[in-house]
Amino acid sequence: MLLRDLSPSHALLATLLAAAPQLSSAFYLPGVAPTSYAEGDSVPLYVNALTASASQKDGALRSIVPYDYYHPMFQFCRPDPEPEDRPESLGSIIFGDRIKTSPFELKMGVNETCKAACNPVKFDVGSAAFTNDKIFRDFDLNWLVDGLPAGQLLEVDKTKTQFYSQGFKLGNSEISPPALNNHYDILIDYHESTTGQFRVVGVLVQPSSRANSGVHDGTPDCGDASTPMQLATDHETTVTWTYGVYWRPSPTAWGTRWDKYLHVFDPKIHWFSLINSAIILVFLSLTVVSILYRALKKDIARYNRLDSIDLEDFSGTSAALEDGVQEDSGWKLVHGDVFRAPKYSLMLSVFLGNGAQLFVMTGATIAFALLGFLSPSNRGSLGSVMIILYTLFGFIGGYASARVYKSFGGEAWKLNIGLTPLLVPGLVFCTFFLLNFFLWVNGSSGAVPFTTMVVVVAIWFVISVPLSFAGSWVGFRQQAVAAPVRTNQIPRQIPPGTTWLRPIPSMLLVGLLPFAAIFVELFFIMSSIWFSKVYYMFGFLFLCYGLMIVTCAAVTILLVYFLLCSENYHWHWRAFLAAGTSAFYVFLHAVAYWVTKLQLGGLTGGVLYLGYSALISFLFFILTGTIGFFASWMFVQKIYGSIKID
Repeated sequence: MLLRDLSPSHALLATLLAAAPQLSSAFYLPGVAPTSYAEGDSVPLYVNALTASASQKDGALRSIVPYDYYHPMFQFCRPDPEPEDRPESLGSIIFGDRIKTSPFELKMGVNETCKAACNPVKFDVGSAAFTNDKIFRDFDLNWLVDGLPAGQLLEVDKTKTQFYSQGFKLGNSEISPPALNNHYDILIDYHESTTGQFRVVGVLVQPSSRANSGVHDGTPDCGDASTPMQLATDHETTVTWTYGVYWRPSPTAWGTRWDKYLHVFDPKIHWFSLINSAIILVFLSLTVVSILYRALKKDIARYNRLDSIDLEDFSGTSAALEDGVQEDSGWKLVHGDVFRAPKYSLMLSVFLGNGAQLFVMTGATIAFALLGFLSPSNRGSLGSVMIILYTLFGFIGGYASARVYKSFGGEAWKLNIGLTPLLVPGLVFCTFFLLNFFLWVNGSSGAVPFTTMVVVVAIWFVISVPLSFAGSWVGFRQQAVAAPVRTNQIPRQIPPGTTWLRPIPSMLLVGLLPFAAIFVELFFIMSSIWFSKVYYMFGFLFLCYGLMIVTCAAVTILLVYFLLCSENYHWHWRAFLAAGTSAFYVFLHAVAYWVTKLQLGGLTGGVLYLGYSALISFLFFILTGTIGFFASWMFVQKIYGSIKID
């Protein structure tokens, strides 16, 4: 069924919404300029990899392994002489795009009721079984016309709003055996920018299954949908691929053509959940700051008052003297040990350097996206920017790692310089390479080509590693961060602590709150990653990132304060691990998402999902742990620099 034109009230509402300032609004970069076509000009249609989508039956995802459009088992029509690869960005390749030319012929403004994409093809038993399995797993075809994804028109049951999906069904899995969609009605919306110049502003595909289509005496017959095209699994099946093209004028301007694709299913719930989390977390953070401020103000005043008393002139009784000494307790007692270098300081400094690099890269990426520099029409721009920024910020990672390690009094400076750009990226790359091997064995198009991996490694060693070395050199030449108090030569004995201050309970408590700050947005991010949707709500992500930073810093500082009050001065690793434990909850959330939303089946799907989830959780562990450590370090420097110590 064709789309009806928008009513005047709906058109006015759409115009107002498009013009209103939104946190997720974006503009297009000069490199993504519009393309205008004259009537009759050829409009290329490109094909991309096939990806699984939400099931038509229960909404579950049954595969995360994409396949190339021209995989020989699908028997799709191929252009003459062979499909050509289209240029893609680095991020687009890594995230699974495989864009190629197609045999479909589209001419601006020229309707075609029935055309054959190629001569009839034959599905053997193996191809039929393979294709039927992918139909049962609800795979989608992904086409691109003028940078816009071809999709289907969907409607939200609750709000009755319509939007364009990305991708359309390979077949119908609701009948057995499944029906293969072998005919496509391509509906293209166009907007006349100037007289005689037209721009593509929307692409819909209405697939159908037609067993009675064919080619007779060189003339294609598209048949009808009365009899579905079902692939037999015991003999060959002849299939004819046909299509029709219909051009429709649209009032949608080119600059807002993505609005119909970027759909929020329930924005009220999204806003309500985010505001509710923000209020709770801000209230918690203010409470923590208030408690610490009052307690520390009282402690510092008392300690400074006691230190100002000259014991030789003390005229009180011995009992009064004992009371005065008794007041000098808590976190001041460990002033001679609190800045003692932690165990495995080299490893901690390497993690902190990489965490600082991740922190700056994440903030810069979200800022670029929030300002609109990452247009969805520029495929893979988000991934490319993340890789480029992380590479360029190698200087920050080396500098932070060297400065921290020097402040710890470390002497293995050569090892620090080498491990900072190699350890964490090396672990990430090895894990990614192993998971990529699983994709390669399964013949998936999502497997990153070996040449691309070589390019990534070359970029890392040619750009990031030298920048990290330069940052380490500058960091070691800087003065070490001076401790406000002297460190005793003999370590102080630590008394046994309470149950909730022990490592595991305290880590689980502290890590839960930063995770709560991002829980709502994490669900949308997971849906975008695994259901192949475009994530564009960077305004929400910006707020969540800020809330996570504040919460992570506040609760870690509170933990360190309680540790010091219990005379436990081993706060360095505790602060890092406690804040980083939020990654444990991220991984648990991924497992819960797997159980409730996914039905992957098989070893490959499980390994890929858990592997990528573990990789993301590890990077999140480094990021949040770094935030918690530096916040605690600043806190400890501040409080011990505020008291008088002889």
